[in-house]
Amino acid sequence: MGAEKKLLPIKEAFKLAQQAHQNQAKLVVALSRTYRTTVDKTVFHEEFLHYLKYAMVVYKREPAVERVIEFAAKFVTSFHQSDEEEDEEEGDGILDYLFSFLLKSHEANSSAVRFRVCQLINKLLGNMPENAQIDDDLFDKIKEAMLIRLKDKIPNVRLQAVLALSRLQDPKDDECSVSNAYATMIENDSNPEVRRAVLSCIVPSAKTLSKIVGRTRDVKVAVRKQAYQVLAEKVHMRTMSIAQRVMLLQQGLNDRSEAVKQATQKHLLQGWLRFTEGNMLELLHRLDVENSSEVAVSVLNALFSVTPLNELVEICKNNNDRKLIPMETLTPEIALYWRALCEYLKSKGDAGEEFLEQILPEPVLYAEYLQSYIQSIPAVNDEQRNDFAFFGHLMTKEFIGQQLILIIKCLDTSEEGGRKRLLAILQEILTLPTTPMSLISFLVERLLHIITDDNKRTQIVSEIISELRAPIVTEAVKNDPADARKKELKMAEIKVKLIEAKEALENCIALQDFNQASELKEEIKALEDARVNLLKETEQLEIKEVQGEKDDAETLQKCLILCYELLKRISTSAGLSATVNGVVESLILPGIISVHPVVRNLAILCLGCCGLQNRNFASKHFVLLLQVLQIDDVTLKISALKAIFDQLMTFGIEPFTTKKIKATQSEGAEVNPGDEQESKEAEEVTATAKSVLKLLSDFLDSEVSELRTGAAEGLAKLMFCGLLVSSRVLSRLILLWYNPVTEEDVRLRHCLGVFFPMFAYASRTNQECFEEAFFPTLQTLAKAPASSPLAEIDITNVTELLVDLTRPSGLNPQAKNSQDYQALTVHDNLAIKICNEILTCPCSPEIRIYTKALSSLELSSSLAKDLLVLLDEILEQVKDRVCLRALEKIKIQLEKGKADCGDPAAAAPDASAVGTACENGDGKNEEVYITPLKAVKTTRASKSTQQKTDRGRRKVTASTRSTRRRRPSEADSGSDHEVPQPESEMRMRLPRRAKTAALTKSKLNLEQFLDEVN
Repeated sequence: MGAEKKLLPIKEAFKLAQQAHQNQAKLVVALSRTYRTTVDKTVFHEEFLHYLKYAMVVYKREPAVERVIEFAAKFVTSFHQSDEEEDEEEGDGILDYLFSFLLKSHEANSSAVRFRVCQLINKLLGNMPENAQIDDDLFDKIKEAMLIRLKDKIPNVRLQAVLALSRLQDPKDDECSVSNAYATMIENDSNPEVRRAVLSCIVPSAKTLSKIVGRTRDVKVAVRKQAYQVLAEKVHMRTMSIAQRVMLLQQGLNDRSEAVKQATQKHLLQGWLRFTEGNMLELLHRLDVENSSEVAVSVLNALFSVTPLNELVEICKNNNDRKLIPMETLTPEIALYWRALCEYLKSKGDAGEEFLEQILPEPVLYAEYLQSYIQSIPAVNDEQRNDFAFFGHLMTKEFIGQQLILIIKCLDTSEEGGRKRLLAILQEILTLPTTPMSLISFLVERLLHIITDDNKRTQIVSEIISELRAPIVTEAVKNDPADARKKELKMAEIKVKLIEAKEALENCIALQDFNQASELKEEIKALEDARVNLLKETEQLEIKEVQGEKDDAETLQKCLILCYELLKRISTSAGLSATVNGVVESLILPGIISVHPVVRNLAILCLGCCGLQNRNFASKHFVLLLQVLQIDDVTLKISALKAIFDQLMTFGIEPFTTKKIKATQSEGAEVNPGDEQESKEAEEVTATAKSVLKLLSDFLDSEVSELRTGAAEGLAKLMFCGLLVSSRVLSRLILLWYNPVTEEDVRLRHCLGVFFPMFAYASRTNQECFEEAFFPTLQTLAKAPASSPLAEIDITNVTELLVDLTRPSGLNPQAKNSQDYQALTVHDNLAIKICNEILTCPCSPEIRIYTKALSSLELSSSLAKDLLVLLDEILEQVKDRVCLRALEKIKIQLEKGKADCGDPAAAAPDASAVGTACENGDGKNEEVYITPLKAVKTTRASKSTQQKTDRGRRKVTASTRSTRRRRPSEADSGSDHEVPQPESEMRMRLPRRAKTAALTKSKLNLEQFLDEVN
């Protein structure tokens, strides 16, 4: 009897389990003792489940309920934690009983029950040991039920189902239903927490790896962060390709969210560094630094920030005193590491100066080292042009050379002697014929960075160009044929005399006439000397120094690169010097008619830079750029297009017209404003501007994405700067932004997405431009044929964008107070135009769109009277029932707003309901806005226009479906309950203590339900 009194009743166990400080392990042991002593296990099962049901009907995640669920799962699985087989057999009964109940209840109508069922299954499976086994039939039933719950409409139910299935997946099976379901949900589930749960549960495999990597581009920060953590913890670096590694690091280290950046640095990057045993150079080798140097530098900077400086310097240190890495040991990884470390130490200022001196020598030593390395780069001959291995080695050498050149900016060039020697060596390297083309721009950039004076820059670059194009060479001078003939005759004469002298010498010796023989010997010696001298003159060609002219493509390309880098850096205020004009005439203009596209492209870039230096020069060669824009290759067209927009941004359109309008005060003479000549000239200027604008805007329809993007970006810049005001161009830009053809043009979408709100909210004039583009844009979409990509655009979404961009409440405060402020707002004018458009064609299919736009406008109270008259006329002519109901609601709202604004005392409480602002803090009256059908505050933040791009597609987007779902409800509902009710005049903010007390009272306690049991 004493032992029975100590047994813990089931009801008491559930009561104690709700307490926060209760030791659930002791409760589990006590209830297990009760379970073992119970003879009829079925009674225990039923009573246990009976009390558990009270917790299962609560959807809210109350702490007491969560503790009860946790206790129940621990108790049922506690028998499987024991090593004794008898305990497992006893536990199988209650486990199977509970699983049977849960599997029958997973399709309950109550979302709370479905949620708790999935949660319990998750906890039961999670609390079971790793070597636990369950029946195959039960395994299949659980998996089937949870796969069904993955499609539940409640996100929390789907989340618990995802967690429950985590131990039921088989990554080795390519046809595993759980893995396939995870792969689908991780991309398509609308709830970010569900996607995050799938990431934490999915087992990485060859099939699921790409899905996990794809979540690093999720729209939610938490999901992206979770994806990087999963990749760091569960995925080995070697299982991913180099492209995937680079992409992950590039996105993670440049993410907008600081949390994602930290996850990339602290989890992914550190995890990969552990795989390489802390070797940074080995990590760089696995990232292919030659093709992804920017990402590699970002990786190194992230690693540098968490590593002591003395450890970083040790990698670049050498035993010798030259502080230079031996050329034979230079690799792309070491060169990039050396450069990144020098830049990092340089950015540290005084703190890094000491360490920088340990790895960098004096400028003179480094310049000679650089020169030696560049001279060691082999030149390409005809036999090696098809040798891919040679080209790979050559590209590696050039990449190392680039890194060595970039290190120059970290050198201390304050000492004049070292700086002069460095400049001399850089000039010498640039004039070498074997210097690779890929290094020219880097060398010129460093050279011009050291020289600060523009005149000296121009002088040095022009000298280098002259030496490249007209080098001084030595060549042999060919002899005149007549002189050669004379030498041959003289040589023959000497030979004859030699023969005769030798014969005479023999005769004299025979006759023993030694005096005559002595004279003949001297004569023979003189003839031999003459013959030798004549032979030397014949064999020795005349060599002299001459200045040649080189016009090959490689030389012209080097010279144009030098010129382009110079023009980019010299000040535009100084204009074109005589030296630069000489280069233009001798190099740039001839380069434009070159047969080599690379040379022509560089010449166009130089011509565009020269145009920015001088207005007259730009006007003179503007037509040339237009010709290139029309007839040349795509790459050259892009360069010419950018040059044209740059010059238009700098000077406007006026310098490029065929005839200039003379100033009215010219020579002090007064010109009649109505003069016909001036009128003609003005017309010609306008015609020229229109023709140029048409030529540029035609590229918005180009099939080449780079041309299309360049034209859109240039036109947007012109409009934003106020140099171009055109509703037609603005309409085309809007259509281009929504066009499905531009879906892959990330730069175009980003540029226009930023431009539209900034341009619209800058001034009222800009909003009026959007107002003028409203109807042309919508009519273009409405009339688009089914075969056109524009037919896929949701017109309603475009309408919402235009309405949002023209909101008077969205204008910048400076624009509201500017002198262009008028009595009627842009929305007021747009409302009148919409009403007139509806009256023009009451049966048009676009009436519903216009009506919806009309209900979204922010209208001033002064327009209510006139607008009500128009609405009365519209209500008489429009027959569509949906439109009639919407128009009636608009009318009721306007009448209500008019009445409220008529009585200031009565209107004050309703100000926020009708979107009005009657008085400010100074007591001054402000404009009153009325937004029909919607309780909109005047301080309402504008919607993100970037999101509208993804939502503006028919049959695809969520916003379209939600809009269409709302429309019938608005049409079928009565008009009375749609009128916004005024908010209360006072809202008291509760103190923190009152909030805490209210929260405590709201916590659910299951004890009251348990007490109701008989």
